[in-house]
Amino acid sequence: MAIDVVDKMMLKVLETLNEAQARWYIAREAIRMGRGGLKRMHEISGLSSPTIMKGMRELRQGKRLDVTERIRRPGGGRKRLEQSDPQFAHALNKLMDESAGGDPMSHLRWTNKSTTNIAEELTRQGHPSSDETIRRRLRELGYTMQASVKVKEGPAAVGRDEQFRYINAQVKKFLARGEPILSVDTKKKEQVGDFKNPGTMWRPKGKPLAVNTSDYPNLGSGPAIPYGAYDVNRNEGFVNVGMTHDTAEFAVESLRRWWRMVGRRHYNAVRALLLCADGGGSNGSRNRVWKFYLQRLSDELGIQMTVCHYPPGTSKWNKIEHRMFSFISMNWRGQPLVSYETVVNLIGATRTKTGLRVKAKLDTSTYEAGVKIPDEAMERLNIQLHQVNPKWNYTISPRQVGHKS
Repeated sequence: MAIDVVDKMMLKVLETLNEAQARWYIAREAIRMGRGGLKRMHEISGLSSPTIMKGMRELRQGKRLDVTERIRRPGGGRKRLEQSDPQFAHALNKLMDESAGGDPMSHLRWTNKSTTNIAEELTRQGHPSSDETIRRRLRELGYTMQASVKVKEGPAAVGRDEQFRYINAQVKKFLARGEPILSVDTKKKEQVGDFKNPGTMWRPKGKPLAVNTSDYPNLGSGPAIPYGAYDVNRNEGFVNVGMTHDTAEFAVESLRRWWRMVGRRHYNAVRALLLCADGGGSNGSRNRVWKFYLQRLSDELGIQMTVCHYPPGTSKWNKIEHRMFSFISMNWRGQPLVSYETVVNLIGATRTKTGLRVKAKLDTSTYEAGVKIPDEAMERLNIQLHQVNPKWNYTISPRQVGHKS
């Protein structure tokens, strides 16, 4: 819990009050705050919950402060641990420095150790203390409890920045020619059935949707594997929902279905398209099966296909992630994916204020994992590697009629 300026002012006032006055002051603030006020004031003041509740009862019953009630003389009562144990503060700071992090420019500090664990460790070191004392002292020092944040991306791949510039240049070139640019990827696999889906949705009060207590796959209908194609030119998406494995053949079939259901209506005259894909997975840069089936699709449609892969560890920059997949997740949050029909309908119902529209189709075909492509077949591909980062950039062109796959 962070302690703000108002809280600090409250603590200063509290220091000037005797026991009875402090009890009523904190009780009044708890009542004023309403729901959660008792817990909040307990955390800020350090007064016990029973003491605060006593004050709340006294105020609500219209009682007057009993001036005859024993009030300790100044300096009376139990000494703060910091006073009775001068080394306590040093020991606490030393312990926190071993596990603390933060921005020294903003003086923001935090710890991932619980107050109970810290109290136990200090007690073990010869500084007996309670979790309440630790909580109060940490608040005074400006610590807060925080979750970890994913910000470290690891070592950058060689040529990473150059690749981003190259992808940007390719996108501009295809946009200028009016040729389709597809951002493609597989969304996280979902289990279909009466399973809890993270998030909340509007329901009658006290009537949450009942789902299975366990998430064992055998209790459901199987996996839903959404492979998406996001049309950057038109802000439109297509998702092919598979039922077996996320394979390269499935990825290319998803592109074929995009073309049949959406693409050819808008791009019937074009003879080239750009695919922006992650560096791994079913459409990975080193996936031979992906290139093999992409060549077949190029032959079938008579369209030249340029592929630009994002460098390793940069998939979050793929436009489909934040322009389409994120909104699909928002649209079905809290909603159990009880059937494949539900999955398809929820994806297809995804809309945004910027005009995003998504079509979805269920793919009932079986895709086998572990398919191998022989070297002879790879040698027959009509593929041209680009000069810039050839491992990530290549163009597959249609082969002449009568070729052998």
